[in-house]
Amino acid sequence: MPLNRRDFINRSAATGAGVALAGAGAVAAAGPAEAAEPHGHGHQGGHGRKKSFSLRVLGTTDLHGHAVNWDYFTNAEYDDATHNDVGLAKIATLVEQARAEKGHDKTLLIDAGDIIQGTQLSYYYARVEPITGARKGPRHPMALAMNHMKYDAAALGNHEFNYGIPLLRAFQEQCDFPLLAANAVDAKTLRPAFPPYLVKELKVPGLPPVKVGVLGLTNPGIAVWDKANVQGRMAFPGLVEQAKVYVPKLRALGCDVVICTDHSGLDGGTTYGDAVPYPENASSQVAAQVPGIDAILVGHTHVERPQTLVVNEQTGRTVVLSEPLYWGMRLSVFDIDLSFERGRWHVESVTAEVRNANTVAEDPQVARLVRAEHQKVVDYVNQIVGTCTVAMSAAESTYKDTPIIDFINLVQSDTVKAALAGTEYADLPVLSEASPFSRTAAIPAGQVSLRDVAGLYVYENTLDAKILTGAQVKDYLEWSAEYFVQTAPDAPVDPAKITNANNTPDFSYDVLSGVSYDIDIAQPAGSRIVNLTAGGQPVDPAARFVLAVNNYRSSGGSNYPHVAAAQSVWSNSDEIRNTIIAWVQAHGGIDPATFPADQWRLTRAGVPLFA
Repeated sequence: MPLNRRDFINRSAATGAGVALAGAGAVAAAGPAEAAEPHGHGHQGGHGRKKSFSLRVLGTTDLHGHAVNWDYFTNAEYDDATHNDVGLAKIATLVEQARAEKGHDKTLLIDAGDIIQGTQLSYYYARVEPITGARKGPRHPMALAMNHMKYDAAALGNHEFNYGIPLLRAFQEQCDFPLLAANAVDAKTLRPAFPPYLVKELKVPGLPPVKVGVLGLTNPGIAVWDKANVQGRMAFPGLVEQAKVYVPKLRALGCDVVICTDHSGLDGGTTYGDAVPYPENASSQVAAQVPGIDAILVGHTHVERPQTLVVNEQTGRTVVLSEPLYWGMRLSVFDIDLSFERGRWHVESVTAEVRNANTVAEDPQVARLVRAEHQKVVDYVNQIVGTCTVAMSAAESTYKDTPIIDFINLVQSDTVKAALAGTEYADLPVLSEASPFSRTAAIPAGQVSLRDVAGLYVYENTLDAKILTGAQVKDYLEWSAEYFVQTAPDAPVDPAKITNANNTPDFSYDVLSGVSYDIDIAQPAGSRIVNLTAGGQPVDPAARFVLAVNNYRSSGGSNYPHVAAAQSVWSNSDEIRNTIIAWVQAHGGIDPATFPADQWRLTRAGVPLFA
């Protein structure tokens, strides 16, 4: 029986170690493409005349489960302050336009990871009605859309591992394109766990084909953020280290063009400290330190970078990088011009731009393809799960103590207290941490739907319980308080300008319940926490507390002190989002009047702000 494309891809992934080390990843051929006279280059007459060829590489990243232009938390088409649109159905229109301009046989389509997590659509097909593989069970809507759009390859993102390796393998089976990750290796053999690269041949009549190598690189932080899912099973070396292995291999295979698709930002920064020895955002380092790369599709950091140029330190050649925002808001377009001289193709120039999804209509075929799956999820998230006595909003949660964040902490504290009942830790005070993940999250007065509750917790984090001392709790809070901009006593105070110091994201700012405290933003970072009390008494530095903490933070995410190394006394495999929904269903409703009285507040030189 002939081997179909999906089976070939899946067998390549299953035996990726032997395949990669033998010098072949996934290999595919495109149809014939026309060779043209060069533009902007001199040419020789007769048989010595130079030929040219132009190809286009289209790129998406951080799609995060957005198949269509829909917000499952607001139950409406997606919209934001700048009126971005999202989703593969929009991107598909841009892709078709870009292919038509260049020629379908001269165009590749790739992705830089984080595909199967981020919306209730992706959550539904991971947890409510989980996919099981290619031959039975439901079809993942992201695979349906991406297969239809004829993606050539996608790098793995860190969020691909959130639901565990079996779910990722099931998604891999459903894709008609390879999921690439040169730096995701088997923990025991250190051989590739996924295909490291794809080699694609673009045929040129009368001349050798143009061979394009696509190298996929994922994020080393997976070892920290999804430790529970990957520890002992997979390891994640650095991007630079693995690129130095595979880029020469791709060149040795005769690749005329080498493109990296990196689920890693540009700036070299890291949110997990020294938890692993490789930087989180290393794409610029890959460009600068690894010779032989022509372009890099960048992901992970959710920023828009139409074209960034990095000069390779060894060759002096310029590498072109592009990051197309996130959620399908933009499409990166790389145009690569080559010339054929002395028996081989040479890259003459590379340029990049991004195109905006809000300039086009949805592709009706993609929208129709996932319509049934989309509607099933709309019905699921709109079911009523309880009531609330008053409306709660997260709009001010980044700078004020708000009931909506207190509610998350209440649920987490209740869950951990129940789990520790009857154990040696039952008498320890339980603290809880929560972050203002979404400034638009809200719970209405009256009936509360599942989507209202789910909107409070937009990540698939699970709950851990760890032991911290009073001194460590203060250190933890000091680290969190670095989120605020130091503000002099006589300076104006604008809530929109005093947060996110040093580009700290909202998800890295934690509020603790079980203690009361002030954050004095007139003080320098590290000296801001004052009046720290528990049960009305100053916190004893030697006292022991149980901290209810999400698994991302517990594993070292955002590099909080002490917590990653702290003693673990309990952990849960269910998502915190589900725990909150179950709490509302069990209690029938939410009443902020019953929440604990502990609180935090911002002060400046001892004077409360935003009372």
